[in-house]
Amino acid sequence: MGKVYVLRMGHRLHRDFRTTTHCALVARAFGANGIIISGDRDDDIIKTVQKINASWGGSFEAEYEKNWRKVIENWKAGGAYVMLSTMYGINLPKAVSKIKHGNDVLIVIGSEKMPSEVFHMADINIAVTNQPHSEVAALALILDRIFGGRELDKKFKGAKIKIKPQEKGKKVKRYMTHKL
Repeated sequence: MGKVYVLRMGHRLHRDFRTTTHCALVARAFGANGIIISGDRDDDIIKTVQKINASWGGSFEAEYEKNWRKVIENWKAGGAYVMLSTMYGINLPKAVSKIKHGNDVLIVIGSEKMPSEVFHMADINIAVTNQPHSEVAALALILDRIFGGRELDKKFKGAKIKIKPQEKGKKVKRYMTHKL
């Protein structure tokens, strides 16, 4: 598998901060390399991702691009497989089986109603179900299928905070970084 990125289309400042942040957190935790946010510019989300990386490790990228068409066109021109997450698509298992080994993948998720053009630009329209649902939940399931569950054991380099899994209670290990 090549790089996997998420394009979050239609971000709205007045409404979507929390959901777009959750999309970024899910993308990061479930193995994607980065997220591209389109719509209203919101540097606070990018700063939030940078803070998460600084504490929890990893090199997940977050960037803003006003022109979502340009993002999709550039990824397609580079040979990426573009998947649109929509309840109007084909079922997840069939869609994921079409990804060629080594291809970069761009997963497009929306915030507001998607322009009809996106449905035709994507290589495949993928559905988790053909019912209304959360883009955050759909993204988690899509990434889990793409990575075949391997993302659940992913280690994040440079973490200053790590969880020690417990059946009961909680243990957190904090690592100090010393500058000489």
